[in-house]
Amino acid sequence: MKMSAGWLLLVCAVVLCSARARDPYDELPDDYKKGVDLALEPLSTHAGVHHHFRFLRSLEKSDSESGFGVKYLYHHFHLKPTTCAKGAAASSPETCPFRNDRPMIDCAVCYKTSGDQIELIPKPYVHCIQRPRLTQEMRTTRTQHCKKMNYNSGAPTLLAVSTGKH
Repeated sequence: MKMSAGWLLLVCAVVLCSARARDPYDELPDDYKKGVDLALEPLSTHAGVHHHFRFLRSLEKSDSESGFGVKYLYHHFHLKPTTCAKGAAASSPETCPFRNDRPMIDCAVCYKTSGDQIELIPKPYVHCIQRPRLTQEMRTTRTQHCKKMNYNSGAPTLLAVSTGKH
């Protein structure tokens, strides 16, 4: 009886530990974390923004590889305000829980990476707005901008490179 009670206690402890709040940001692949960080930078420094934000969830993610370690990424996601003061250094579900009395921020980012670095050309596109203010026209503009960035890459392939020999 004591042995089964011990196992039950152990199983309960494991379940409780695994049920702790997970930060959805930590579940993102590194390339997508970079895009979230791009969106969070201006929010943490803009004078008109009075709250600290954390990543809430992805709505859409896509990437296309054009060879030689080059990728074009698109990420549509939500940021949510927290109870922490603006500029808080460490941010986790435990230290900075979400608050429900302020609107979420809807963000779309697209950018080019080479290796594991964001390229500056073409300039990364970041568009974030309070969710209630997001219009269909803004959504369309986001999509068109990111498609244009991807399709205008003009990256040569190995088959298109001439060596001068026939």
